[in-house]
Amino acid sequence: MIRAVLVDVLGFLSVAILVYYLLVNGIYLLVYSSSLLELRTSLREDRWEPAYSRFSSPFLPEVAIVVPAYNEAPIIADSVQALLDLNYSAKEIIVVNDGSTDDTLDVLTATFDLEKTAAPVPIDTNSERVRAVYRAPRIEELTVIDKVNGGKGDALNAGVWLSDAPLVCALDADSLIDREGLLKAVKPFLRDPTRMVATGGTVRVANGCEIDDSQVTAVTTADSFLPGVQEMEYLRAFYAGRLGYSRLEGLILISGAFGLFRTDLVREIGGYNPGSVTEDFELVVRLHRHLTERNIPYSVDFVPEPVVWTQAPGTWGALARQRRRWFRGLIDTLVRERDMIGNPRYGRPGLFAMPAYVLTEVLGPLIEGFGYVLIPLAIALGALDAGFFLLFLAVTMGFGVLLSWFGVLVEVWGFRRYTEPTDVLVLLAHGVFENMGFRQWKAFVAWHGLLEYVRGDSEWGEMTRQRFTASEDAATRTDEAD
Repeated sequence: MIRAVLVDVLGFLSVAILVYYLLVNGIYLLVYSSSLLELRTSLREDRWEPAYSRFSSPFLPEVAIVVPAYNEAPIIADSVQALLDLNYSAKEIIVVNDGSTDDTLDVLTATFDLEKTAAPVPIDTNSERVRAVYRAPRIEELTVIDKVNGGKGDALNAGVWLSDAPLVCALDADSLIDREGLLKAVKPFLRDPTRMVATGGTVRVANGCEIDDSQVTAVTTADSFLPGVQEMEYLRAFYAGRLGYSRLEGLILISGAFGLFRTDLVREIGGYNPGSVTEDFELVVRLHRHLTERNIPYSVDFVPEPVVWTQAPGTWGALARQRRRWFRGLIDTLVRERDMIGNPRYGRPGLFAMPAYVLTEVLGPLIEGFGYVLIPLAIALGALDAGFFLLFLAVTMGFGVLLSWFGVLVEVWGFRRYTEPTDVLVLLAHGVFENMGFRQWKAFVAWHGLLEYVRGDSEWGEMTRQRFTASEDAATRTDEAD
């Protein structure tokens, strides 16, 4: 009797898991198909170029680029120089030394001849105590803030509160932005200055690329599997996922590696939450809530062409720490803002985007991992036949390959950064192999992340930096790439 009931329960759960995954993949297809429509619109707009010099236009709004830096000594000088070289005439670069224990501040001081300002900080920065502010006499655009350690969100708040610029750009210290990237990210604010509140750009993997003078000069795939499969993941996440959510007016995540916001609104909602491990996601969701509850018309857009390049984790341990942190932060934000989920009051972000994230990004890997255990058990007890397990694998792995290839298709159709056909073939191969072991490993990592969230863990993991070099094939950084 007990065995019969168990068999029935296992059979029902197995079928429910399969139906659930058909639903999840239906959501992905809707979002990814929308990305093609958005890409077509974006490419059509990019064909028009103004006759005047865009970089010297007096109408460009000033942008404060806030770079939180914690133990970034090996890369900070190159990163700051790359920002100084950006083709944007109205920029302010604010590097926030967040209590580094290495030589980050000394490197900045020596490289850019920094001098400590004599005047005390005139305002409350909504962050941990600011110890000193440094300026570079020969570089008016550069300011360095030295403060007590408080985490990435806290460091960003110091820069946001100390800037008078109408727009603030959050940029990771270990990232390289395309030389015209800031201008392209600002374009939506020029097109619709009253409604636009935030834009995000694409983050791509630099491993394997050729880099000269802090700029990616040739895009090639990484030689090793781990950075290579992440390269394909990033293409899918940004060129298919975020582009599609933007088209559906439900963009609720702008990467912490590169996001542009209205400064007054960030201050209005209290800035970044230092207690969140995914402060980028949490900030954007709170912006949606704040503006919707006050009936303020607004737009949050994804701009695919401004690209920021980052080194992907090169070891399994570093990648696992990164993904567990992302998963904990995702759950934490959705739990904090749970009354928005499925609530029509919050428009498409609440009615569609947030439920979609719950189904696809939170429950998806957990249920998939559960299915890898449950369905073979059901087969062993006679509740299902082996053919059902093959159907389950076809749904999870087959759709996974197609969706991965979708991101590659968008890149090839819209941007064509890869000059060699073999690079595209390598990416397509990674799309296959991602679903034959790597995806299953990520399901295990998600369960681990859930347990960490339940226990209240807040680990970020060790962060060691490596300079960008002429070729990034051997990059083995062990920190988190946002």
